[in-house]
Amino acid sequence: MGRRRKGRDISGWLVVDKPAGPTSTTVVNKVRWALNANKAGHAGTLDPEATGVLAIALGEATKTVPFITDAMKAYEFTVRLGIATNTDDAEGEVIATSELRPDDDAIKDALGKFIGDIQQVPPQFSAVKIDGQRAYKLARDGETMELAARPLFVEQLLLVDRPDADHVTLEMVCGKGGYVRSIARDLGQALGCLGHVRELRRIWSGPFEASEGLTLAQIEDMARTDALDAHLLPLEQGLQDLPEVKATPEGATRLRNGNPGMVIAHDVEYGDEVWASFEGRAVAVGRFKAGELHPSRVFNQPGSA
Repeated sequence: MGRRRKGRDISGWLVVDKPAGPTSTTVVNKVRWALNANKAGHAGTLDPEATGVLAIALGEATKTVPFITDAMKAYEFTVRLGIATNTDDAEGEVIATSELRPDDDAIKDALGKFIGDIQQVPPQFSAVKIDGQRAYKLARDGETMELAARPLFVEQLLLVDRPDADHVTLEMVCGKGGYVRSIARDLGQALGCLGHVRELRRIWSGPFEASEGLTLAQIEDMARTDALDAHLLPLEQGLQDLPEVKATPEGATRLRNGNPGMVIAHDVEYGDEVWASFEGRAVAVGRFKAGELHPSRVFNQPGSA
């Protein structure tokens, strides 16, 4: 029999403005402790030296994590021109240098190659699995791997600042699976000057914004108090990209038991993925078919009837 997790049965989202240094897992553990929650997870890993929005899901909200992971995200990052590193960021070893420094017009022209549906090769130091092992573990052992390119949709990539000849600050809006380090590496190669990420900040992720996030210091100050609970966002925040349908009372009961249930829907087509609410709270996610929701995920929120 598995060991039961200790802690409160709470559900919702807490938005953290992650500082540079701690891993995403460290932040999750800090939030779980501060809220005395029995279950927590995050929606989209940030590298230790990256900052910005890290959305932490508690309890039943962890079932909505995939929808935030799949959502569009925005990053602001500074590329150091003239230097390539083995990690494609400032933490790695310098592997090549260049004296070339392109002007702003050349950079703007090159950015167009990275907008739309592109193919991106992950960094050597990444969590991609190679024959069951993480690429970063193999890279630490000195292995060089041929990593397969992966599709990425980039909606926007803009030059927002040029502090000096060696640095350029960019803002990118992209879909799931993007590596900002790869963008910096490939941009440097396209310009012929090399490059790596110097600083990285995730501005927003789906409905969550870094400007609305709590710092770790604030979380520690409010730990185990009602003040921290007041910052919890509802589970439903993680479902904003899906259409909402309304469950009937009988439909809600059937959905909570994992069965198809009757819903009232508008502007929804047969087969669409939607979420059903009852009295303002999420009951289930699934496919809409002929007036019913066929559930794939069911929510058992604390306090639901």
